[in-house]
Amino acid sequence: MKVATLACRVVEHQWVSARYKYLRLSCPAPLARHTAAGQFFQLACPVSEAQAPFLRRPMSVYGIGPEEDRIEFLYHVKGIGTRALERLRAGDALTVTGPLGTGFAFSPDWKRVLLVARGVGLATMAPLVPLAARAGVAITAVLSARAPGELMTQEFLRGAPASVHAVFDSDGSSAVERVEPLLRNLLDAERPDRVYTCGSNRLLALLQKLGAHGEVALEQQMACAMGVCLSCVRLFNEEGEKVFRRVCCEGPVFPLGAVAGEVQFG
Repeated sequence: MKVATLACRVVEHQWVSARYKYLRLSCPAPLARHTAAGQFFQLACPVSEAQAPFLRRPMSVYGIGPEEDRIEFLYHVKGIGTRALERLRAGDALTVTGPLGTGFAFSPDWKRVLLVARGVGLATMAPLVPLAARAGVAITAVLSARAPGELMTQEFLRGAPASVHAVFDSDGSSAVERVEPLLRNLLDAERPDRVYTCGSNRLLALLQKLGAHGEVALEQQMACAMGVCLSCVRLFNEEGEKVFRRVCCEGPVFPLGAVAGEVQFG
């Protein structure tokens, strides 16, 4: 299936915490068969007299299936676009464009994966959990949040077995100097076949420092999501050179060691 714009229907839409909502859509196409973990969609925000978001909002896939026409999102309600989305109710229509971007690499032959996520980054990596569980690949997760009440462990694992290490801003356990020995010990003791991360530039930099082998799903502001507007470019290291890459179409998933930094405009 190529990229398509589809008129979908809201099946379920509910709060899962004080800041995050779960959205499940029914779409007129077999999306589950053609959407990979790490890919994203552009969602057309509803327009009202009070709010008229002009650009579509990029949103990573939180769940795929089990029905082939169902797709799920878990998002943070914080701006004009997501506040407009928040008003949708079951039965309402929502136009989406996708699937977009590159997904995570995964092999059922691996023994263990390490997932390192913060905030809404949990939603981006959540589809990896059932993928690993079905293949019998062991899962270790380091999950970071502001406070225990904001950590969506149940929403992340959805019943899959995993070894979970939770760290929080509220007690200081999410500080880099405290997370570093935790990650170092996990990398040394468990030797994961692949490390995945999303949601924190600090955690990305730390994993790079530790020499972790894996992938990162980058969160980046973007307008067109088709590689035309260049609003989502970032710097990457490739064969000793600094190069620009578009997060929307050449990502959002990249090798951990390739990310060099943000691009400063003006």
